[in-house]
Amino acid sequence: MKKLSFLFLIFISFTSCKKFLDVNTTPNNPTAVPPNTILPTTTIGMGFANSNDLDRATSALAQHIAGVGNQTAAYDVYNLDGNFDNQWNGEIYGINLSDLQILIDQYSETSPAYSGIAKLEMAYLFSIATDIWGEVPYSQAAQGLKFTNPRFDKQEDIYQGNSVLGITSLFDLVKSGLADLAKTSNVFVPGSDDIVYKGDRTKWARMGNTLLLKFAIQISNKNPALATSTIASVITGNNYINSNALDFEVPFAAPVGNQNALYTFNNLNRTGDQMLSTRLLNLEKSLNDTVRLAKFFTKPNGVFTSFDNGATGAAPALATRSKYNTYLTGTSGEAPIRLLTYAQVKFILAESALILGTTGVANTLYQEGITASMQKVGMTAAEISNYFTTNPTVVTLSGTTEQQRAQIITQKYISWIGNGIEAYNDYRRTGYPPLTLVNNAQGDNPNVIPTRLPYTITELSSNPNAPNPRPKTDVKLWFAK
Repeated sequence: MKKLSFLFLIFISFTSCKKFLDVNTTPNNPTAVPPNTILPTTTIGMGFANSNDLDRATSALAQHIAGVGNQTAAYDVYNLDGNFDNQWNGEIYGINLSDLQILIDQYSETSPAYSGIAKLEMAYLFSIATDIWGEVPYSQAAQGLKFTNPRFDKQEDIYQGNSVLGITSLFDLVKSGLADLAKTSNVFVPGSDDIVYKGDRTKWARMGNTLLLKFAIQISNKNPALATSTIASVITGNNYINSNALDFEVPFAAPVGNQNALYTFNNLNRTGDQMLSTRLLNLEKSLNDTVRLAKFFTKPNGVFTSFDNGATGAAPALATRSKYNTYLTGTSGEAPIRLLTYAQVKFILAESALILGTTGVANTLYQEGITASMQKVGMTAAEISNYFTTNPTVVTLSGTTEQQRAQIITQKYISWIGNGIEAYNDYRRTGYPPLTLVNNAQGDNPNVIPTRLPYTITELSSNPNAPNPRPKTDVKLWFAK
């Protein structure tokens, strides 16, 4: 009996000391963060990553805007090296992907709705990274201390998978997310913390299937069989974004600190750095499409005032410049950042019907894409009808397959004003619309419009697995034409 009492005292002393010495555990610093705290930050992070500095660079390269000051002026003439550390380390890898991995790791069993959404957002963010830089950390990324120097995976393996290297394709990542969304076992269920679809998993499923369409058309040059089967399957499932009201767009708000990045940069922080490109203005004039252009860009004193990419002359007075209009910025920064849209779907399906032979009439889908874009920016039914009536050669596909493809991508390019990444993707993938070198081009190769952004200095110096030397900006990505 005395022996048992003595052992009991030792046990009590040990557990008390253990609790006393466990100084790294505190209820004020939890090891698990609730999913409804993480989700809105990753969603906002996606919108910010898409619309911040990566958008400024790609919008200049795609010649939606002309840079007239500071970094944007450098991007405009292809001086890209030494930039984008914040985008790589913070907006994509350092914060958002890591948080999404937490949602997947901690909640896939108990709350698969959250892990399903996380996988879709993760696939979108990884696609931004590989579409901008090519080879990037993917299969070993966002794993914390497990891979402190993650491997750079080839773009073709990121999109298509590689079982030998243990690489899950972006397509399968999306499908895994869709499977999670279909599960009914949920301890936590998204609600108001889901700032896009308010917990409606059926709408998230439409987003995921639209993401499959986006990925499929992106690789259609290199793997038409996978592109065709994927698009055909999504069409058959008939569960993708099919109206402007279902667009995947990240909301922002007017209060300081909550405004979208297009507004804060152009209206508050760097008001004189960028404006409408003369090349875009000339394109829109040639298409008699200035009513829609006025939804994207302002017309001070009733006229568009643009600047040619790379020009060295004095820029127009600030008050007279055509800059992003309220459709893209809101009046106080409250416009959403649009990532996947109904117009995009129609243009993808039109191109796919044309070049891959999937279901649908290319011309009908093309016209539906133009209509969706015009409706989205706020053109009236009368304005849209008048445009179709007075511009039959613009709104009707004609000529060779490539000429028709050029029409489709040109209209898609216009619809993506404000989302330079998507316009830049399609240009590199198809060569449309045909862009010419800017004035006074510099950078790695002043004779070639850059086909990628350079890796960041921090990543090149800290990760021994980074390509060394870095690929020049004239080295085409795997999916490119």
